Amino acid sequence: MTVAHTIEPAVAAPHEDPPAPAAERAPRRAPRRRRISVTLVLAYAFIALVVAWALFPSLFAPYSAYDPIVAGLQGPSPAHPFGTDQVGRDQLARVIFGARESLLGAAIAVGLGGSVGVVLGSIAGSVGGVVETAVMRIVDVLLAIPGLLLALTVVVLLGTGTTNAALAVGVGAIASFARLVRSEVVQVRRTEYVEAAYLSGGRFFDVLLTHILPNSLRPVLALLALQFGGAILALSTLGFLGYGVTPPDPEWGMIIAQGRDLLGAAWWVAALPGIVLLLVVLSANRISQAWSEAR
Repeated sequence: MTVAHTIEPAVAAPHEDPPAPAAERAPRRAPRRRRISVTLVLAYAFIALVVAWALFPSLFAPYSAYDPIVAGLQGPSPAHPFGTDQVGRDQLARVIFGARESLLGAAIAVGLGGSVGVVLGSIAGSVGGVVETAVMRIVDVLLAIPGLLLALTVVVLLGTGTTNAALAVGVGAIASFARLVRSEVVQVRRTEYVEAAYLSGGRFFDVLLTHILPNSLRPVLALLALQFGGAILALSTLGFLGYGVTPPDPEWGMIIAQGRDLLGAAWWVAALPGIVLLLVVLSANRISQAWSEAR
């Protein structure tokens, strides 16, 4: 008995086109636009307004900051949005003119703390060894002292006034800048391109100024904005305690101090300048956060 074996013809596979390139398979996506933060825009706008107050107070102040206009302790009104103080001076005008003292003092404090801190941090991170240990021990001592206590100690030694108060706050800011810059310099110093610069015959200061510092200072911008807000708050605290400007010159801390006993009867004397101070500090912190995230 024979078994017939049938051989089925092979079915040819259907012809398939080669896969299309990746660029043809999926349409290219448009680059995503960065979302604009409303809070960041408001922070920039408010800081710009306060800076304009400090530079051109006469353009914004409706009245004199020194002369009485109406009866004292008048509440907020269209004519006097911030009301008047005990002697009848317009509070909004005093806040606007006081911006110059507050912002100037903060600029001096941040300038002193930033410049000295960057120098100390650069030396400690670049040289290393005993020099780094000595510098960082000084930084640790400064960080161990509360900032307000250190500022009070310095301002008592130097005397009252905006400049002395700013120098006192600036001394307290040195440690933060020095620690940050030292940390960044140590990281950049270990990179390959810095080692290559040394191997190619680069001198210490040339490599430091050309390669190390330019790549180490970006985080300092965020700290500058943060310290600027903190300096305004610290200066206002010193002014509140009587270590700032002398009356009748306006300064935010002193303006708030003059209304501290009137919160029940005339809340606007201290509350509205305090709100302006709070918004300035919050705006500086928001800008610092944005600059830190953009690294």
